[in-house]
Amino acid sequence: MALTSKIGRELRALAATTLYFGVWLGSLIVLKHLILEEYRIEFDRWTAAVVGTLVLAKVVLVLEHVSLGELVRARPAWVEVVAKTALYASGVFAVLVLEHAFEGRHEHGSFGASLSAVFRDADFNHVIVNAMCCTGALLGYNVLMLVRRRLGPGGLRRAFLTPVAEE
Repeated sequence: MALTSKIGRELRALAATTLYFGVWLGSLIVLKHLILEEYRIEFDRWTAAVVGTLVLAKVVLVLEHVSLGELVRARPAWVEVVAKTALYASGVFAVLVLEHAFEGRHEHGSFGASLSAVFRDADFNHVIVNAMCCTGALLGYNVLMLVRRRLGPGGLRRAFLTPVAEE
């Protein structure tokens, strides 16, 4: 019973986190599609967004179990939020750069040349936009997780699903 319960909790956490990041990344894809449609440029990256959402959600859930230790323990809560967001965003940026370099390795002759080209070509603008969107999503996620911890089990759900009391 304990294993089934733990698996159920993990699946619910993965579903909620995937939904959260899916909304962010889906919004980014819709914006890109609408902007590029104006210039008659075809853009269809839904599969990449779905895979990216699943990977980002799982990585964030794993990293939640990594403690920042003394760096944040005695500091205000916002320090932990900023530190986690910066750490996660750095990882996202690195993965995005490596992904673009991997995709362009044939065009540039080698992975190293492709990696160098990522920083010179227009692709770098796409990497920056994607990283900025993911950083916003990560910041929001880390703030929500802090509020959730402070409100206790079920507190965040109660805060959003119960009517606001009149003052």
